Amino acid sequence: MWDERYSAEAYAYGTEPNDFLAQNFHAIPRGRVLSLAEGEGRNAVFLARQGYAVTAVDASAVGLKKAQSLAERHGVEVELVLADLAAYALGENLWDGIVSIFCPLPPAVRRSLHAALAPALRPGGVFLLEAYTPDQLNYGTGGGNSADVMQTSASLRQELTGLEFLHLAELERSVVEGVYHTGLAAVVQAIAYKRA
Repeated sequence: MWDERYSAEAYAYGTEPNDFLAQNFHAIPRGRVLSLAEGEGRNAVFLARQGYAVTAVDASAVGLKKAQSLAERHGVEVELVLADLAAYALGENLWDGIVSIFCPLPPAVRRSLHAALAPALRPGGVFLLEAYTPDQLNYGTGGGNSADVMQTSASLRQELTGLEFLHLAELERSVVEGVYHTGLAAVVQAIAYKRA
């Protein structure tokens, strides 16, 4: 599905970073950042332009090829990793930041990934997330039609063990990111850190 979605010449979700990330990236300590399900590179390239050393993981070779083009266009380097998040090892004490922007995963994969976040972050490292909540099914402005891959503040509190929340909120906001995320949406936003 993702290779097909990314095969168009236009960028499916645009080339500008996610608004929540753009407004809050400064919460992430300078250093190494891992971007999960990065797709065509808009968020990874933005972070690289802010001076972070960025690794972008995605399961779509087509998306990562476009991410490479976007990075070259902006004169930055991003390490691109072709991998399925169900099998990707985050490592231990590696990252100053981990970013998850609209990363729809089956619940079992998501829970396993979330359990690996705290060990993967360095002390003081930050996890930043924006995701659709199940209420998004009432809006039809992006995110598909499966509540299973959506998240809530309650599910994040339960799954992000070992992290302290700086920000956790469910809200309605306008999300305009390419043709697949366009309009009023129901989202959950989180910024959490690993104690130093």
